Amino acid sequence: MGDLFSIPVLFFLLFLLVGTAAGEGVLLSTLPRTLIVTASPKQGQVLKAGEDHITVSWGLNKTLSASTDDAYKNVKVMLCYAPVSQTDRGWRKTNDDLKKDKTCQFEVTVQPYAKSNSSFEYKIKRDVPSATYFLRAYLLDSSDTKVAYGQTTDAHKSTNLFEIVGISGRSASLDVAAGCFSAFSVVSLLFFFVIEKRKAKKSLN
Repeated sequence: MGDLFSIPVLFFLLFLLVGTAAGEGVLLSTLPRTLIVTASPKQGQVLKAGEDHITVSWGLNKTLSASTDDAYKNVKVMLCYAPVSQTDRGWRKTNDDLKKDKTCQFEVTVQPYAKSNSSFEYKIKRDVPSATYFLRAYLLDSSDTKVAYGQTTDAHKSTNLFEIVGISGRSASLDVAAGCFSAFSVVSLLFFFVIEKRKAKKSLN
C-alpha cells in the first residue's frame, strides 16, 4: 500500500521540478557585459515613431581576450523602457529573470555575430508608444540562449536615454474628414427640416 501511494507522490514531485525548471530563465545579473553598444540619439533627444531612425552599433569590449566570443552566434538588439517609463506600469516591469522581464519589448534586429564592429539603422516602428528608452543587445549561443549582453546606458539605466513620441492615432486628414462629416450632417439635418416644413404647409393648404 505504501509503495502504491509513493508512485503518484513521486510523479507529483517530478512534475513540480519540471515545472519549476521550465519557468526559470537566464538571469541578467549572471550575464557578463562583454559588448559595447552605442546609438545615434543624444541624451534627452526626442524622436518620432514611424518617422525617425536610430543607428545602433556594437562590438566586443577590446579589453577582453580574443576567445571571449567563441560561443557567440547571434546578436539580438532590443528597444527597452527606461525606469522613468516603467513606474506604476506592471506590464513594463523589470525582472532579473529574462524570461519574465518586460523591460525590452521591441525587437530592433537579429543578426549573426561578427568579430568586427557592426551597426544597423532602425526605423522606429509606428506601434512604439511614447516613453523614454535605451537599447540593449543580447549575445546568443547556438541554442539561442542569452549568454552575454551590452547596452547603451549604465547599470542604473540613467544615462544616454532618449524619448520617442508615439502616434496618437489621430492625424490632420482624420480631423479634416471628421469636420467635413459633421458639417455635412448639419446641412443634411437643415435640408430635411426645410422639406418637412414645406410638406406640412402643403398639407394645411
